[in-house]
Amino acid sequence: MLNKLDAELSFHQTSLRVRGQRQELIAANIANADTPNFKARDLDFAAAMQQAMSQNDPAQAKTNQITKTSDKHFDALPTTHLQMTSGAGEPLYRPIIQGSVDGNTVDMDVERNQFVDNGIRYEASLTMINGQLKKMLAAIQGQ
Repeated sequence: MLNKLDAELSFHQTSLRVRGQRQELIAANIANADTPNFKARDLDFAAAMQQAMSQNDPAQAKTNQITKTSDKHFDALPTTHLQMTSGAGEPLYRPIIQGSVDGNTVDMDVERNQFVDNGIRYEASLTMINGQLKKMLAAIQGQ
């Protein structure tokens, strides 16, 4: 029973941890918007989640990888919004959308949008965890 409870909450726990890390990176970008030569960074959420889940369960690492079962299937899409300069799940540099004279790559419009989007998704994960806990509590209490 305990393994089932842990498995149910493990995904959302990992998601909250990765979203929290991403929120810190985006907040750092916003805080350094006027710092010369600062390079905006972000996480590829899907890659970070895949890496985090495979660290939690090595058997799951193989099931998380996309494999083609037919030649008619499309190849997996590469991450185009971030420059892959680190390993999967590591902070990456955002491409320069509009360069600045001082070398700073922070675009405040992008950062604000990403900050709000990530915050909403964080709240959604919390809501889902609360819903799962309420269902489990109802089942335990026999309601």
